[in-house]
Amino acid sequence: MIIHSFDDASAPVTGPERFYGPRKRLCEICILTFSQVIFSEAQRRFSLREAAVMKAANGDIPVYLFEWEGKTLAICLSGIGAALAGTNVIELNWLTGATKFIMFGSAGSLNHTATDGKYLVPTEAYRDEGMSYHYAPAADYIRIRNCDRVEALFRELGLPYVRGRVWSTDAFYRETRNQVACRQAEGCLAVEMELAGVQAVCDFHGFQLYDFLVTGDVLDTPEYQIGALHGANHDLDKLWIGLDLAKRL
Repeated sequence: MIIHSFDDASAPVTGPERFYGPRKRLCEICILTFSQVIFSEAQRRFSLREAAVMKAANGDIPVYLFEWEGKTLAICLSGIGAALAGTNVIELNWLTGATKFIMFGSAGSLNHTATDGKYLVPTEAYRDEGMSYHYAPAADYIRIRNCDRVEALFRELGLPYVRGRVWSTDAFYRETRNQVACRQAEGCLAVEMELAGVQAVCDFHGFQLYDFLVTGDVLDTPEYQIGALHGANHDLDKLWIGLDLAKRL
């Protein structure tokens, strides 16, 4: 069963050193975006230099470095879903030395009254994906350890936000009405695809994760609403907030 997947009593069969050689020490902070639009804008605005490439059979993922407020930062266009994003974090640490990861993206609202017009600072993530069970003992939720630090940034910047639980799932097309109701009853404000797995990876390896979300599509209305999803995915405000956070870490 998946809940028995966590094994900290034996060594892994392989690791990133077999694919990439010795670990690099290039920077401390890495920004993860899931938006090609945001990533392309970063390429346009900053003097990015390619530092490494994460290799995959379906296409390589380049990793770039740039300078911001006296710091060297890494940035990459992450794979979508907990397994891809979590593996990217492991390889990014190996290729750049980054131990602090700023991650932002979109989510589907389970409580549009609470989330409308606000950023969302996750406090816990329901583990309805596979990655986290290989990196943390089985439990329904995983705590988002740096939520208070992210919340402090939103307070400092005077930006509207709400904090609360989210639901991480691999199965975008199997978010059923009954499951939505169960997660709402537990206080989940939104659903997304990466956070539980990435947090588990970071906890296991001793990395720090700083995550915030913007809700776009809405699941708690009689008819599913997709209208705001494009902006939640691609609006550039998230990049600037992420850079503000990097400046303060």
